[in-house]
Amino acid sequence: MQYADFEKRLIYGVNVVSLVRPHTYLEFHYMMKISSVRFAVLLTALLATAAPAAVHRPFESRSAPPPQSQIDKLVFANLRKLGIEPANICSDAVFVRRAYLDVIGTLPTAQEAREFITNKTPKKRSALIEHLLQRDEFADYWAMKWGDLFRVKAEFPINLWPNAAQAYHRWIRSSIKQNMPYDKFVREMLIATGSNFRVPQVNFYRAMQSKQPQTIAQIVALTFMGERAEKWPKDRLLGMAAFFAHINYKCTAEWKEEIICFDPDKEPDPNAPKLPARPVFPDGARASLISNKDPRQIFTDWLINPKNKWFTRNIANRLWSWLLGRGIIHEPDDIRPDNPPSNPKLLAYLESELIAADYDLKRLYRLILNSNTYQFSSIPKTDKPHAEANFAFYPLRRIEGEVLIDALNQITGSTDKYSSQIPEPFTFIPEDHRSIALADGSITSPFLEMFGRPSRDTGLESERNNNPTPAQSLHMLNSSHIQRKIEKSKKLRYLFQGKQKPPRIANTLYLTILSRYPTQDEVSTVTAYAQPGKTRIREAVIDLIWALINSPEFLYRH
Repeated sequence: MQYADFEKRLIYGVNVVSLVRPHTYLEFHYMMKISSVRFAVLLTALLATAAPAAVHRPFESRSAPPPQSQIDKLVFANLRKLGIEPANICSDAVFVRRAYLDVIGTLPTAQEAREFITNKTPKKRSALIEHLLQRDEFADYWAMKWGDLFRVKAEFPINLWPNAAQAYHRWIRSSIKQNMPYDKFVREMLIATGSNFRVPQVNFYRAMQSKQPQTIAQIVALTFMGERAEKWPKDRLLGMAAFFAHINYKCTAEWKEEIICFDPDKEPDPNAPKLPARPVFPDGARASLISNKDPRQIFTDWLINPKNKWFTRNIANRLWSWLLGRGIIHEPDDIRPDNPPSNPKLLAYLESELIAADYDLKRLYRLILNSNTYQFSSIPKTDKPHAEANFAFYPLRRIEGEVLIDALNQITGSTDKYSSQIPEPFTFIPEDHRSIALADGSITSPFLEMFGRPSRDTGLESERNNNPTPAQSLHMLNSSHIQRKIEKSKKLRYLFQGKQKPPRIANTLYLTILSRYPTQDEVSTVTAYAQPGKTRIREAVIDLIWALINSPEFLYRH
């Protein structure tokens, strides 16, 4: 068996004990020719081998859910029509971890997981959702998500420069923190005028690789309509580009500062495609311009109108995609007539609710997160090919690189260093700074680069690569970077001292790393491995940590 085959099976959680057993470990280790792969490879496999009845219980409830919300009714009706059985509801342990990761991009602490799992209050899931929506990390995490979309990056090829990148990020984060209505949020960006250092919203027009009206129109269509305008007929794209033909960029005496403004006297670029005298909306209607009025205002009025089919559909679909792993229209930034929604009535319902809530995005978060559809187990009850596209179960997804490194640092009490490859002023990052709170896409680390952090060059969802690679697996299994975090952990040092019994060690580490209690079989495995005379407690604890952080259960949203 090749190492890549074993890695693939390990990553996707397939039972590999039939392939690797204790007495063949050394032979396997020799065959792989990896000098110091940790015992975690074996122990990860061993810990995944509880009996089937025990495997399912930590991850799902015993019964299928009834439809409760309107979201559920629409999803269940679609599943019945397709003959697809929905998954059971996820367990409390799975839900607390999922909600923390999806809402605030942060792993629950052992205490937070324990308190939620042992809480017997009937409405505890709704209460947790409301609590997470109010936490500071909510603004940090979603500013990261929007930062990818809005290309918040100081260096090449975006070149916002550090002052502007930080100002832009602060405005995005504060808007999320204050729950600014989404239509107002978009309006402020599209009609913004002023210094990119002092009016952060204007950086939307700076964070593009070209200042040509045609490029601006493509970015606006991608960001706020979910459409790839480069695929439109030429006349349609040029008609929309005419709304942005009079944006001017003026330098100042301030280092790398620019003023973005409306200039009615701006001459067109003779080398660019000729634009129509009257702009044309994407729906084909010609705009009526008013003398000396910025055409961007006229376009923005059209765009954020609730009757506009593109605007509300795009954000409703994109939010659903971010929380459920795929859009009702998939991909969420490739909306087109020949890419229809898998559940049109569901998408229409989300749009209507968002309009009724005056574009309060937290209203949409609450609706989705409280639905049984969101709370499905990740264990499907069917192998029908359309089950995932119709949300019959919660899809497995790798957690983002930023979330992963923050989780590892939280577990071990360690920190990481972040820097820019091109030094500029104001790029010093304190070591205790969390990765999800990094303002500038140019500030990075070798870990983030390896684990698929997007370059923030285009604003496309596909820039983030969450597909597992051999390099990632080897780094998690065998790097000095991870080894130092574990072996020098001040937070976990007390477990190394041999004063805790193996069952207590197992409980602590499972709650800390996987946000759940271990099964009895898992406790027995840990107890048997950590017996005096077989291995020192310190070595056993370290091996267990290595095993758990390399398990699919830790590396994936589930």
